[in-house]
Amino acid sequence: MPFITNKTQEETVGIFYEDYGTGQPVILIHGWPLSRKSWEHQVWKIVEAGFRCISYDRRGFGISSSPWNNYDYSSLTGDLNQLVKQLELKDAILVGFSMGGGEVVRYFTDFGNENIAKAALISSIIPLVKKKEDNPNGVPAENLNGIKDALENDRVGFLKEFSKGFYNYDNNKDKVSQAQLDYDFSIALHASPRATIETAKAWMHTDFRPELKNVNVPTLIVHGDADNTVPIQTSAKQAAKGIKDNTLEVIKGAPHGLNITHKEELNKILIDFLNK
Repeated sequence: MPFITNKTQEETVGIFYEDYGTGQPVILIHGWPLSRKSWEHQVWKIVEAGFRCISYDRRGFGISSSPWNNYDYSSLTGDLNQLVKQLELKDAILVGFSMGGGEVVRYFTDFGNENIAKAALISSIIPLVKKKEDNPNGVPAENLNGIKDALENDRVGFLKEFSKGFYNYDNNKDKVSQAQLDYDFSIALHASPRATIETAKAWMHTDFRPELKNVNVPTLIVHGDADNTVPIQTSAKQAAKGIKDNTLEVIKGAPHGLNITHKEELNKILIDFLNK
């Protein structure tokens, strides 16, 4: 089974990845609290379009290692950098979904744009989730604390209901099945409890606004205007103002999990961007 190893003075972490196709490499970075499996409907389309598609499990998720500490964004991005280095990737395209948008932006802060040709932010949390005086459309602190408390006290119960909001399920039963909800629940259920909570703290509280200027490659931003999990005003609209060379694509009626509910629209937008 393919793993890369990120070895530091503090720890040794094994990151599982899948690598299909040939051509320019596209790296898929999954959202919270899922795994590389959430990219099922994108991987085969990317490979079919003539690209090399690499998806991996973030530390603590899927079958990657689950260390006790180091779930901040620089640690997570260090794993991504080792993937790029050890697979000797050139002109790679980084694609981050939801929480994964943080690794995309932090990559440019910590490692620059060497070996990176383009970037894409899909339903991304970038640049800031939390409500502040200068981020009035963000999620109130008490709501974020409620999520943390629920994860600490009844993680399984919280995750059982989470994906319904992820897909705006009541409005999209024709686009997402109960089986899909069950599948997501199974993936999230088997993630490390510690990683689930610690990475939630990272996406809740990390302010990427000062880092947007570091993203200096052509960047695609895709968001649904019905995203109730990560509202577009505090995420994609702000990211588009802070990233110099970007293309913002809004999918009408799409929820957070548009990679499932609006997969055809997303795949066309993404493949067109990859081919530019």
